[in-house]
Order: sequence, then C-alpha cells, then structure tokens
Amino acid sequence: METLKNILIPTLLILISFNCKEPKNETLEIEEAIEAPIDSVVTDVTEVKKPKSPLKIKQELTDKGFQIFDYVDSKTQDTILMQQYFIAFLKRGPIRSQNEEEAKKLQEEHLAHLTRMYEKGYADISGPFGDDGDIRGITIYNVPTLKMADSLANLDPMVKSGRLVIEVHPWWAAKGFPLR
Repeated sequence: METLKNILIPTLLILISFNCKEPKNETLEIEEAIEAPIDSVVTDVTEVKKPKSPLKIKQELTDKGFQIFDYVDSKTQDTILMQQYFIAFLKRGPIRSQNEEEAKKLQEEHLAHLTRMYEKGYADISGPFGDDGDIRGITIYNVPTLKMADSLANLDPMVKSGRLVIEVHPWWAAKGFPLR
C-alpha cells in the first residue's frame, strides 16, 4: 500500500501542475505538430474509428454521383462494392518537336499536374509504361463522370502542348481493394 501511495501522489501532483498551466495557442500547437518529427507526435490509440459499412460508402458515393453496384462474394459472404473509375491512356501525341529543355520543363509540369490531381483526390494511381510504345502511361481518375475525367486529363500540360493525347474509358474496380 505504501508503494502505491508513493506512485499515486507524485503522479497526481504532476497531472495537477499540467492542468494549472495556461493553455497553449491552438494554432501554435498545430504548427509545432507539423514541424515535429513524425515519431515524436503522439497519437491517441484509444480512439479507433470504425470502418464505414458498405451501405454507408454506397450512399456517400451515390450522393456524389458515382456509378456503383455491389455483390456478395460467395466464398467470404462479404459485400463487395464496385465503383466506376475512369482510366486515361496517355498516348504519344502529334507534336513531339520540343527540344530537350522544353521537354524537360513539360515533364516537370506534367508531374506537378498529376501531384495536384492526387492531392485533390481526383486521381488514384498513375504511371508510365515500361516500353517505348504509343501508349505512354495511364492515370486512373476517381471522379463521377467521364466528362470530368476527360476535362482533368486534358488540363495536363503535356496534353495541352500536343506531346501527349488522352483516351479515357470507364473502368470498374472493387472499392478499397489494394494493389498486390
């Protein structure tokens, strides 16, 4: 009992002293967390978010205008939610006369465009093909309509310059399944 008392009393005093201090500026705390190394940021593991149900995900996607359907996997009895994405094929364009410096600048702008698409949640995956064929790469757009995917793909500086052209097709995939 004496050991318990020796642990509890100092612990309570420490807690009381922290609670009596003036609260920090919330903005400053956020800035400090951003600047802190990732391993120094403590996460509250007691608050675990429950995954959304397929029904909830289905409703959210439908409300945003996405095309979806679901089915029950015969082996696992899990509900599999399928979503329509749009796959943009980036094909060799008719204007490839840019000099090396211009081509390098266009490539930087192309990558910046794709980064913006990811950051805004419009694109989920993108990459070049490993051969030197006419189809140079793909981007999978996570948007509700073909028109939107086509518009976003055509904002790419490589497409605007004519170095690449876009061909977009609807593509179905199971929602939430990772690549292996």
